[in-house]
Amino acid sequence: MIIKRLSLYNFKNHTEKRFEFSPQINCFVGNNGVGKTNILDALHYLSVGKSFLGNTDLNNIRKEEDFFTIDAEVLNDDSEDQIKIFQPKESKKVIKKNDKSYDRMADHIGYLPSVMISPYDSNLISDSGESRRKFLDSMISQTDPEYLFDLIQYQKTIQQRNALLKYFAKNRVFDRDSLEIYDDPITGHGTKIFEKRREFVTMLNPIVQNFYGIISGGKETVSVHYESHLLEDRFENLLKDNLEKDRMLTYTSKGIHKDDLLFEMDDQLIKKTGSQGQQKSFLISLKLAQMSLIKELTRKTPILLLDDIFDKLDDTRVSQLIELVNRESFGQIFITDTHRERTESVVKKINEESIIFEL
Repeated sequence: MIIKRLSLYNFKNHTEKRFEFSPQINCFVGNNGVGKTNILDALHYLSVGKSFLGNTDLNNIRKEEDFFTIDAEVLNDDSEDQIKIFQPKESKKVIKKNDKSYDRMADHIGYLPSVMISPYDSNLISDSGESRRKFLDSMISQTDPEYLFDLIQYQKTIQQRNALLKYFAKNRVFDRDSLEIYDDPITGHGTKIFEKRREFVTMLNPIVQNFYGIISGGKETVSVHYESHLLEDRFENLLKDNLEKDRMLTYTSKGIHKDDLLFEMDDQLIKKTGSQGQQKSFLISLKLAQMSLIKELTRKTPILLLDDIFDKLDDTRVSQLIELVNRESFGQIFITDTHRERTESVVKKINEESIIFEL
């Protein structure tokens, strides 16, 4: 998958921008605040239909404008597709492929897989399990449309069950039969999600370990473990055994919506024992493993988005990363940096065609 052309209109700080890309390496250099990361965010939109920064769609419309548009030409094997994202202030977002709107945004996920490596990745280590669940869901959704369907249905049903629990508590009533209506869809969708998450992490872990060994020089051993209530018991039993607790809490206390990923180094949580350099190396290894596994499962090479990472790594780790890029054939790469000289130096070490855009 290659993004041939990109046009932005009223997207964040960009009134109008147009780029013709190299099929290999594209770099955006310039001072802080000129909108380098915003271009990567637009590319992320093309992939999954939303901002990687967590901004709402309306907040990405340029100030005092009424809409934003992201328009791109994507080379897909022997064909060329046009992808357009249009977000007006007064109505919902529209995503089109070759002038045909998707019925559901979820149908677009997986068409153009991507992996983003940015300074914000540190949140995966420091934040709550929700960040790591979203990361895991994003990875699997790009490889499996059925997974995304199950996830949407599960989340909708959990919300309905929780709303009913709150209604019972507020009105001091209880109807077990009404609550049990949600058991089958929750356990059905939830069990499929659990099994796919467990299988995916099992495949991901050795790839992370391999990349970390290359980047770090093999000084430590890292691992990714999947943590879930469903490793302890069947979902049906969890709902039944925790019913009284759920009534008291007014929400569903057990299930795959509480899953987490444990990131460990030498059998200890990396957020407690890992240095900044070790954590950065782990996160890059995790994202490269994500890219490798998506490529293996979909037979598509994801685009790789590198946001300001050379400023966060020492020379040794930069060299190891460049070696990996050369070895693994990661496909089309987009890089942001504040220093043109440093970018040119890094790119020269990669055996690929490159274009540098100065903003």
